[in-house]
Order: sequence, then structure tokens, then C-alpha cells
Amino acid sequence: MGLLPQIAQDLLPGVWASSSDDAIAQAGVMIAAYALGVVVGAPTIAVFAARVPRRIILLALTVAFTLGTVASALAPTFGLVVLFRFVAALPHGAYFGIAALVAASLMGPGKRGQGVALVLSGLTVANVVGVPLITALGQSAGWRIAYLVVAAIFAASVVAIRLTVPTQPGDPDATPRRELGAFARPAVWFALLTGSVGFAGFFAVYSYVAPLTTEVTGLPESAVPWALVTLGVGMTLGNLLGGWAADRGVLRALFLCFGVFAVVLLGLALTAAQPLGLFGFLFGVGGAAAALSPAIQTRLMDVAGDSQTLAAAVNHSALNIGNALGAFLGGAVIAAGWGYLAPTWLGLVLCAPGILLALAGAWVTSRR
Repeated sequence: MGLLPQIAQDLLPGVWASSSDDAIAQAGVMIAAYALGVVVGAPTIAVFAARVPRRIILLALTVAFTLGTVASALAPTFGLVVLFRFVAALPHGAYFGIAALVAASLMGPGKRGQGVALVLSGLTVANVVGVPLITALGQSAGWRIAYLVVAAIFAASVVAIRLTVPTQPGDPDATPRRELGAFARPAVWFALLTGSVGFAGFFAVYSYVAPLTTEVTGLPESAVPWALVTLGVGMTLGNLLGGWAADRGVLRALFLCFGVFAVVLLGLALTAAQPLGLFGFLFGVGGAAAALSPAIQTRLMDVAGDSQTLAAAVNHSALNIGNALGAFLGGAVIAAGWGYLAPTWLGLVLCAPGILLALAGAWVTSRR
């Protein structure tokens, strides 16, 4: 996301020459393609992987990450890069879903939310360290080099998983029919929709942090990695707090996080022209959004019955529907000429249906 301007300039030179705004908005399709790959891959892989020993499937999925990222770095055209981003994303949801099950099992009863948050903290710490460093590397050495470095990190992760993750059996009683049974539960759908709509607001902002920082706040390009660091620190702290809160009341945690999210989005929209407002409220946006994730993941595990593998994986489908929707709608409002602050207002608007969907899910559960 932080490299969208560089990618747009390299892969869409004709569009860039006529309008850099249009080129950046079009390059946002790459984000949507990755997100849609997660949406497709998470339930498909999870349904058929539930019986496979968990360390084996984690290793296979990480190898797939590595190969897909290398292909993305080497693809010569914009269309092929978009295709390989989709392919590279297919293992994403199943990987994090199965890893969350492993962590929840190791943490023991009463600490599932914290186990889920521990796994998701990998994503949030990556936003503090990996994303800014890779963004800075891509700005200086080129986005393709940045992607190859990411692929090398994936390859190192294959080794780390093999050496450190304990052996855990799959579910010998799992069948595709049983796993898919989760979709017969209305509460599962409401939880998925809550995550999709809520995170669309976050990704509308996150996808366009680079132009928000340079065009609205007026800071140099070198400030973009620091904006991402700030957002990532907020995500790291918010994720841990969200896991703690989910273990003490999932629905209460959901509503509290949505309320805070709306407040910080409003603050960002009103003060982003000032560096203090940008950095302060980006921290809050990252924290509130990340706190939602373990709450939604735990909520899905609560309402999915025996379909735990699928429930853990499709949470990432829901979040990446939000990713795709947020990137697309954020690009649309920019392309419409409403400016780089428009995605922040869009995120605030999307909080309302997110809260309503969470309320509907709570109502369905109470009726049952």
C-alpha cells in the first residue's frame, strides 16, 4: 500500500503521464486482487484441510506464499502482477485461521481471544517494522526488489515453522459437509458481514496513507514510512487489547471498538492537514480497527459450532472483503475528484452499517 505511487508509475506509465491520481487509483486494483484471493482461498482450502495435521498445512501454505510473491516480483505487466497478487493471496486466510486454532489450543481454555490476538500480532508487528522498512526499500531500490525481500522472509518462515511449531493433528472427524455447515447459521453471516463492512472503513484509509500524508498533510515522501509505523504501533497495541477484551465479553468488545473507531476517524478527517493530527489519529485508527479483529474472530468461533477450521479461516475472508471494498471505494472517491481526505469520511460512514450488523448478530444469538 505504501508503494502504490511507485507501482503506478512503473506499471502504468501512460496513465501516470496524464494523471497521477488516476494511476494511483487504478493501481489500487492490486490491493483488491489480493484481498479477493484471500476471500476465495480461505474457505476453499479450510474445508479440505481440516483433517490434515496442522503443521503440515501451515508449511505448505507458507511455501505457496513464497512462490506467489516471487512471481509477483518478476511479472512484466500490470495485468500479470494483478493476477499473481490474487494467486499469492489464496493461502492467506487458511494460514492465519489454522495458526489461530493452533495458538488457541496452546493457550488453553478461557484464553482463546488472547491466542488469536497473539497470532494476529504478527500482522500488527509487521505493520510497525516490516511495512515501513519495505516501503522505504521500495522507494529507494524499486518495488520489485521490495517484493523479493518479502519472498525471502516467507522462505525463512518456512524454516521457522518447521523448527518451532509443535505437531498438532487435524480433526479426524472433519468433513467438507460438516465444515460448510457453518454457513447455515445466521449468526455466522452477521459476524462475517460485521467484519467486512467495519474493515472496509479501515482499509479505505489505510490503502491511501501515502497520498494522504504527502498531498493532504503536505509532508515529504520520506514521511510515509513513519506514518505507517505510527499506524502499525496503534494496531499492535489495539490487537492485544482487543484479545484481552474479547475474553471478557465479545459483543461488548465489538461495540466499544466500533465506537472508538468512529471517533478517531472523525478526528483524522478534521485534523489530517496538520502533522500532529495525522500521526495522532492514524495511531487511533490502527488501534481501534485492530482491536476489532480478535473480537470478530472469537465471535465466529463462538457461533460456528463444530466448523472451527472454516470459521477461523473465513474471518480473514471477511476482513479482506473489507480490504477489497475499502480499497475500491477509496479509489473511487479519489477518482471522482473528492480528494485524498474523502476515504476517511467514507470510513466514518461505513461504521454505521457495521454497528447495525453487530446488533443484528447479537439479536439472532439471543433469540436462539
